[in-house]
Amino acid sequence: MPEQTTSAAAVLDTEDLRSTIAEILDVDPSEVTDTADFKEDLDVDSLLALEILVTLERKYQVKMEESNLQLMRSFKVVHDLLAEKLAA
Repeated sequence: MPEQTTSAAAVLDTEDLRSTIAEILDVDPSEVTDTADFKEDLDVDSLLALEILVTLERKYQVKMEESNLQLMRSFKVVHDLLAEKLAA
């Protein structure tokens, strides 16, 4: 039986994550760039930020602290937080 090696990167498909966030925000995935500020550029309010957090928890079976909401200001930050959770 071959040894299974699943890295967090393999589990976390960047474009799938981008599409998921774009779907929640009701924008085109191309607008969810690595550095676009969710609040300033994509009009994300606290309710949408919470929806992103809850959706990611369900989809990836991880627990995200609500304190992370303040940090989740760009796709890159969300990706990195999620990758860290999945690697743990």
